[in-house]
Amino acid sequence: MDLRVLDTPYLEWAGDALGIGLFEEQVALTGDLAALNEQLAGTLSEIIAEAEFKGKEGSSVAARVGGGNKIRKVILVGLGKPETLTLEKLRRAAAGCARLAKKERSKTVGISFPVWETNPAAGVQAIAEGVELALYQDTRFKSDQDEKGATVEVVELLGCGDQAAAVATARAIASGVILARELVAAPANVVTPITLAETAIAIAQEHGLEVNILEREDCEKLGMGAYLGVAQASDLPPKFIHLIYKPAGTPRRKVAIVGKGLTFDSGGLNIKGPGSGIEMMKTDMGGAGATLGAAKAIAQLKPDIEVHFISAATENMISGHAIHPGDILTASNGKTIEINNTDAEGRLTLADALVFAEKLGVDAIVDLATLTGACVIALGDDIAGLWSPDDALAEQFLQAAANSGEKFWRMPMEEKYFDGMKSVVADMKNTGPRPGGAITASLFLKQFVKETPWLHLDIAGPVWADKENAYNSVGATGFGVRTLVHWVLG
Repeated sequence: MDLRVLDTPYLEWAGDALGIGLFEEQVALTGDLAALNEQLAGTLSEIIAEAEFKGKEGSSVAARVGGGNKIRKVILVGLGKPETLTLEKLRRAAAGCARLAKKERSKTVGISFPVWETNPAAGVQAIAEGVELALYQDTRFKSDQDEKGATVEVVELLGCGDQAAAVATARAIASGVILARELVAAPANVVTPITLAETAIAIAQEHGLEVNILEREDCEKLGMGAYLGVAQASDLPPKFIHLIYKPAGTPRRKVAIVGKGLTFDSGGLNIKGPGSGIEMMKTDMGGAGATLGAAKAIAQLKPDIEVHFISAATENMISGHAIHPGDILTASNGKTIEINNTDAEGRLTLADALVFAEKLGVDAIVDLATLTGACVIALGDDIAGLWSPDDALAEQFLQAAANSGEKFWRMPMEEKYFDGMKSVVADMKNTGPRPGGAITASLFLKQFVKETPWLHLDIAGPVWADKENAYNSVGATGFGVRTLVHWVLG
């Protein structure tokens, strides 16, 4: 799909479908709208009346234009009340417009939305992101590759001719989101720890990044007993991924992004039983997917920030080599962990990854993981949990999330809850009592970061969508990429 910016006003545009964004209760046909209505032989007034279109947020209507016109169809999209317009609402409205244009079998689409007055570039970027993400369809594993409806070939953002840079930024971010979607959606027989390592190498080669893949022997030398304990039951080798973006000049700051990379989670000897959703455990590398997606986007945008992208990739499987409940593992910082549940494996891999990240001397660490079902129970499918002992870092990240449109909620780090994870025979257990399970998981991770400002994200809910929603189709969402990029760009 070719996404362009034009100075052309909608009165002069020609193509298959023209999409116009209108505010609630501001659908009166005056000025240019009246001129367009006349040009279209009264089509606008007809569809507004027949559909009772009032410009409410989330509403849309399409209609065919009579013969002899330079456009075939017109699409009206409601933007809600002007005083409540946000970047996310623009993003979602653009997605709705693009989806409807595709449904109407339009190949060339023009979109005219109001300029985001506070920051026009941010507004155009949001619109472009909505279009790009809404029109992406993952058909890799279908024998019939034909998509429903015509393929939208060209989208032109009208009246935005000076915003080519904003569109380029949007497309870079969208490419990272799409990579994350494809990694998370692929089954475990397609995306393995080896695949994730190969993906990191491909990003490095394409965009000039540094990459270092630590093999099992390298991890043994670094004392990564927690990570390797999880990995030891799999026939596939673990791959510890370290991908590095460095700016051309002196970096303004240096950060690390750590993503949980379990390409499949059987639960280990505490095997996931019926009704556990084991068939969806291909998504347990959603953190690694977002990390690599962010790397792809950031490599294109070239900020003045040094970024380390890290994932301790492996499977959690069952074999004669599997760790047992009751085993004691030693992490690379010397902390000992009694395993009371082999299905709480992600935090074990993250433990050694966090120790590794802090040794790099970074200014901040963010980890993200499909870590707990408890977080989904607490916040549902649309909102990720955020934990941090550092208020400044938490505020930074939440502002980035507000700009990206992704939803996070800061959760408490109740230190008292760690009492439930104390072990008689080791420094800690890997799980605590059922109540507050997402909190105790964050407290466990905290044991592996000494001084560096650190933030933990539990993205178990939003990493997958069961229903089509704005720019997300059913399936993997690529959640986390946009906020990570906004945070780095800062």
